[in-house]
Amino acid sequence: MSFIQKRGLSTLIPPKVASPNAIGASPNAVRMQKVVSFYEKLPRGPAPEREAKGLFGRYQKAYFGKNASAKPLVHAIVVLTLLGYAQNYYFHLRHHKNNAH
Repeated sequence: MSFIQKRGLSTLIPPKVASPNAIGASPNAVRMQKVVSFYEKLPRGPAPEREAKGLFGRYQKAYFGKNASAKPLVHAIVVLTLLGYAQNYYFHLRHHKNNAH
């Protein structure tokens, strides 16, 4: 048989049927084996705890998460009080500081 005749014959047979690995094997079994091998490679157990980075990350780790507390509420009240006083001073109180008659 010449090369051209072999080439013509090989195009008539679909590649999956022609491969010796696929003969007699269920395509679903091969696909399931790929899924199983994928899941076998995944890490097991709990994910490692991430390290807190930056100011907000350290604050979040300290007061939220495992060590949850009410301190962020107190911090928010203090910050809002300071901002409110600063606004009152800028818009109103600074005009009256020397006029005490």
